[in-house]
Amino acid sequence: MIFRRLCVSAGTLALAVSALPSVAASAAPRPAGTAWSLQRDADAVRDAGVTGVAVRLETPGGTLTARSGVGDVDARRPVPMDGYLRLGSTTKTFVATVVLQLVGEKRISLDQRVEQLLPGVVSGAGNDGRTITVRDLLRHKSGLPEYVSDVLPEPTAESYFANRWRGYKPAELVSLAMRHAPAFPAGTQWAYSNTNYVLAGMIIEKVTGRTWEQQVHDRILRPLGLRHTDTPGTDPVLPFPHAANYQQFTVNGPLVDTTVPYRPFDSGADGSMTGTARDLNRFFSALAAGELLKPAELAAMRTTVAMPDDSGHPQGTRDGLGVFFNPLSCGGGYLGHGGNGFGYEVQAATTVDGRRTITVSAHSRSADPRTSARQEAALRTLIDHALCHST
Repeated sequence: MIFRRLCVSAGTLALAVSALPSVAASAAPRPAGTAWSLQRDADAVRDAGVTGVAVRLETPGGTLTARSGVGDVDARRPVPMDGYLRLGSTTKTFVATVVLQLVGEKRISLDQRVEQLLPGVVSGAGNDGRTITVRDLLRHKSGLPEYVSDVLPEPTAESYFANRWRGYKPAELVSLAMRHAPAFPAGTQWAYSNTNYVLAGMIIEKVTGRTWEQQVHDRILRPLGLRHTDTPGTDPVLPFPHAANYQQFTVNGPLVDTTVPYRPFDSGADGSMTGTARDLNRFFSALAAGELLKPAELAAMRTTVAMPDDSGHPQGTRDGLGVFFNPLSCGGGYLGHGGNGFGYEVQAATTVDGRRTITVSAHSRSADPRTSARQEAALRTLIDHALCHST
């Protein structure tokens, strides 16, 4: 599971929420086969303490959906089907796709140095853009430090409310990161850093003369007809319908409604997009099927590197260019990328041929590491079952 940027864990109050009902009426007949499995696994995520869960699975045989829990803990309304979601770091896959399209057009090279593209931007405290390639940025091998701790003084409710409206320009975020020493020399190790994709967005604008948001709209959203996906920037409004997002900031503490995003890290190329599960499935299916990238660039995206055991990802996960490869229990694996922020987590995944694609959204996160681990395990199990057993 992709831990995008927060120090707090994923999920919500286990005891308070585990009793929330599945949206499916208990008296209704239990569907057979994969549909029952999908609902059962969605209920398992709810039972692990998540307030609301929604799943959309596309297969050659059709579309399956499931939802569990509630979309609003006060009104007790159901989680909307195909509601609008904050995509978090799943934004990175869109950005990487645009960068690779530019590579295919010979406008940049994956081996080009960041200093050549953004002179003087990556420097200070031992950081050196002359040693970092575009490829290093996209697969998190740059060693560049995170900016997140600079814009999130403390992972508390007080800090969330005090700072959530503050906006930063991309160059400002990079400047904050450049005050810290690199984690390692570029290309030698792996460490996830949102700073990498802030820089990728800046490179897109430098090369094309248009923002990364404009390029995503022109090159991906419009051609694929993704009318319910957007790059809202600092706009805090999530279109309706949507589930509310809830963050538990302290163990045994209350749920805090965090549906309003935290703008310091929810407004850039590293994690600002919104969309629906239907659109997200269409994007990942098209990407895997070769509709968005030429063969050489798609192969480059799928070329993965090993990650350290303490990366926070399941054993066997490998990192490509804007996507992760995860093994399946039935053999082979899937490509995908997740995203999270205060109160939400989204996972998008597709088989390597793009024939089976799933998006799962969980609308609360916990401060309890044990609860968080149970929720992560339940999400992984749901995705594995869906991609292994769907037809």
